[in-house]
Amino acid sequence: MKITVQTGLGEITGTAERGCRVFLGVPYARAGRFEYAVPVDSWDGPLSATDFGPSCPQKRQKYEHLENPERLFYYREFREGQTYRYSEDCLNLNIYAPEDAQGCPVVVFVHGGGFDSGCNAESPFRGYGLASRGVVAVFINYRVGALGYLTHADILKACGRDGNFGLDDIRTAVLWVKNHIADFGGDPDRITLCGQSAGAIQIQYLCLDHRNEGLFARAVMMSGGGMFPKFALPKYASDTRDYWREMMRAAGCSTLEELRALDLSALSDAMEQMRLTRKDNTYNVMPVVDGRLLPLPVPELIGNPLKVDYMIGYTANDLYAPVMAHIGNRFGCANGAFLYFFDMPAPGDDNGAFHSSDLRYMFEELGTSWRPFGARDREVSREMADYLASFARTGDPNGPGLPAWERAGKKSPRAMCFAKKATQMGRAPMLRLVRNMLKGGPKAKESGA
Repeated sequence: MKITVQTGLGEITGTAERGCRVFLGVPYARAGRFEYAVPVDSWDGPLSATDFGPSCPQKRQKYEHLENPERLFYYREFREGQTYRYSEDCLNLNIYAPEDAQGCPVVVFVHGGGFDSGCNAESPFRGYGLASRGVVAVFINYRVGALGYLTHADILKACGRDGNFGLDDIRTAVLWVKNHIADFGGDPDRITLCGQSAGAIQIQYLCLDHRNEGLFARAVMMSGGGMFPKFALPKYASDTRDYWREMMRAAGCSTLEELRALDLSALSDAMEQMRLTRKDNTYNVMPVVDGRLLPLPVPELIGNPLKVDYMIGYTANDLYAPVMAHIGNRFGCANGAFLYFFDMPAPGDDNGAFHSSDLRYMFEELGTSWRPFGARDREVSREMADYLASFARTGDPNGPGLPAWERAGKKSPRAMCFAKKATQMGRAPMLRLVRNMLKGGPKAKESGA
């Protein structure tokens, strides 16, 4: 059933379904190619928000590479059977609010995808479960790949900063939510940022910038919290320009203006050529130290994050699982976080608790998967959704009927362990994490994209 709401930006039409109000594809900003986003503060007439908005153009639009087992694995996991639209006008978000929402806590989710893919419409990203618990859920799109992270001297000259378009989009989206979520029944003073993988990493970068004091109250980092090893830390923007100059040559462009005018298909071809000829793509197509959103190298910022409530988790078969566990524990113990270890092997194959497998559980979306989930899976999913809702409300995940969850301390890296037999406090079995990483497979090689 369609519903219409009056907001400070204008009239918006969404749908009423499954006990909540849903608004899809809501534009939060506009941006030209390689330009920083400008927030949307009004709509041109009534806005129809009944369909998912466009996703950012990305590698899988033209080069899906489903012959690659890891790419096929994640395609089946999150995208099979879905249709996506792609456009550079992609800065939109999806809002799921309780029917009678008023002053509700808010969870803003940032998707992963290795900084070069992903979108807010993939099948786990639905807010029905949170809305049923009195939480407004928001899922955002941001720019990825070259459109999100290219650097160029002319950008610095024109804007006084360089790169980080995707990271800036995320901050712009949070600002939009802060300013407008009350129109949808949300409490702007109780915003929880939640992200997974590349999304979690970028949330942490926002947590390292004290200009963001008061912008959000809590942060949940799934498979991406803590300081990464030196090889994966953001470079200075100037140190990535050689990479992007090579990409421009591959695209046949000698100036930034030519690249701005280039057909998207040709830009995708150039990025595919870079993928085939370079091994350092991941470390150049990502956020950079820009003097603005990342004012200093991460090691100089990591010891003084925002004083917000933190929840940090990782899976048993995570991407470089023992490294993920170490960095998550390190940051979590230093900042009194609620740590979790997800050890629920996904039914249907032998990939175990692979990277990204906790997403469906957290948002209570097991029913949209091909996997034969059972009673214990559904129980854990309810627990995780309950914990997240409680954390969004108060900064403490504990609630009635849930196993007691202790904060980590500087000498106590204990975590809430979600396992087949029980949900209880414990420690991650590091030896098994090492064995899982060495075993390899889809869970250890892909970013969840």
